[in-house]
Amino acid sequence: MTIKKVGILGSGIMGAGIAEVAAKAGHEVVLRSRQQDTADAMVATLEKSLARQVDKGRLEAADRDATLERVTATSQMHALAHCDLVVESVVEDLEVKQHLFAELHDVCSEYTILATNTSTLPVIEMAMVTDRPEKVCGVHFFNPAPAMSLVEIVRPLTASDETIESVKAFASACGKDPVEVKDRAGFIVNALLFPYLNNAVRMLENGTASRDDIDTAMKGGCNFPMGPLALLDLVGLDTSLSILDALYEEFRDPNYAAMPLLRRMVAAGQLGRKSGAGFYDYSR
Repeated sequence: MTIKKVGILGSGIMGAGIAEVAAKAGHEVVLRSRQQDTADAMVATLEKSLARQVDKGRLEAADRDATLERVTATSQMHALAHCDLVVESVVEDLEVKQHLFAELHDVCSEYTILATNTSTLPVIEMAMVTDRPEKVCGVHFFNPAPAMSLVEIVRPLTASDETIESVKAFASACGKDPVEVKDRAGFIVNALLFPYLNNAVRMLENGTASRDDIDTAMKGGCNFPMGPLALLDLVGLDTSLSILDALYEEFRDPNYAAMPLLRRMVAAGQLGRKSGAGFYDYSR
């Protein structure tokens, strides 16, 4: 199956980023949000991103215009009916995602592949609320989607080979590097990354070193572009907590048991960059 028309559900940063990636690669894109104004805001975000690329000489103005012409914003679910692929990218809440997948299987063509951009939730539990579990998989882009080259293609037990090969071809056509992984919590990247991030919080909470020294050490000692505490702020502390809880629920590994400091910061609304405060202050 050749994927030409792509639907995207969700009005956040990831949805806009995936839309940019798909539209620049030549796909027709339908952006759907619950409200028309938030859908329009996603297009505005896309316009700003493309304008910056033109200003920096990374994109021709004609290519910018052609990309925007491929994108439609809507609040209507039925606008996704004839998409070849629909990628869900909403809040990391299994019940919310299951509700959307149940809607999609009523709305979309029987040939539509339904995919989730979840970073850690079980894809099989979304597949089984549809009438086409063989056409459901994970297509996990990383933030920011236009810049990050990796896409994890997550194969639940029910997915067909045709579905997996089609979404891998889609990711490759978007200039990404797809890797295939079984449907296990955290997939590859987060299953390896989050014990490291969690243990950085443990080190801070235990007083082993300061915030700045922990981040400086990992940048200078391991040549990482960003320290673990700054990275947690970028990902979002609430999102990070949800990922750790999902990992611990599946594996019961103590390294996945979220540190009390992380829980308290989330309870206090200190979520990182998106709230203006986390391990660092972003209010200025």
